[in-house]
Amino acid sequence: MLGLSYWMLPVFSSLVWLGTLMGLLIHWTTSGRPQYQSMDPTQTIAYISDVGAQSLKPLFVTGCVLTSIFLDASFISEIVLRYKGRLARNYSRTEKILSVLSVIFAIVGTIGLICLSVFDTLRHPQLHDLFLVLFIFGYIVSAVFICWEYQRLGIHYRQHKILRYSFWIKLAFILIEVGLAIAFAVTQKTKKYDMAAILEWTVAFVFTFYVMSFFVDLIPALRTKDKSQRFTKGNGRTVMSIEQNDGLATAEINMHDRERRLEDGSSDRTLGRNNVGMVNTPMPPPPAKYRAP
Repeated sequence: MLGLSYWMLPVFSSLVWLGTLMGLLIHWTTSGRPQYQSMDPTQTIAYISDVGAQSLKPLFVTGCVLTSIFLDASFISEIVLRYKGRLARNYSRTEKILSVLSVIFAIVGTIGLICLSVFDTLRHPQLHDLFLVLFIFGYIVSAVFICWEYQRLGIHYRQHKILRYSFWIKLAFILIEVGLAIAFAVTQKTKKYDMAAILEWTVAFVFTFYVMSFFVDLIPALRTKDKSQRFTKGNGRTVMSIEQNDGLATAEINMHDRERRLEDGSSDRTLGRNNVGMVNTPMPPPPAKYRAP
């Protein structure tokens, strides 16, 4: 049973964001793909902000607020869980600093996301563009610090494959989103508005998977509710926490046990052979001066 736990925060956040995007997209397509006042005359595909500035603005604002708040709560929960030993602990000050920086820039992205929904492109186009840049910049930089933190944790906790998986997921998000953001800026600058609109929708949907990826980071905390199963402070870990968190670690422990038993068995056999040799070897004759006449 998964139960109510921290893993629900990113899941709820991603579903809210996905639902918001789908609601806006379905509304625009089922309404006959109207040409909104905020759109360029040559533009045939609406931006997310074009649809969100119309009658569905309450949905857009609510979706942005809930998505960002629950995503930030996921970041903060991860810090708390690592501190309590529910997740792999940050073993140095560097990881702790990286974790805090990721939260700070996530809050920057949150401010950008909420404000761009409030200051819509129809009534506040310049402010909207500013907050759009702030949103993308904040969450990408936050992802960079998270990726850096997970890379260091993956080196220290090599037996925990989930850290490596999460690292590659975050790295893929950074590369994809940076590439899409650059392409969006170029098409916007060259006034290829339809292509820019497609890229904006793509960036938004990719962000959904990034938010969902924190489910992978928080789900191991379900196995460490019991204090005996948690990560200990420093470099030490309980055997129970290793066994519960990663099958590879269990295999590693078993391998070391087998090696130790083989070494012990080899030592016993060597000692046994030495004892047998001592029993079967005849005693040397005594010196001549001690022999009987």
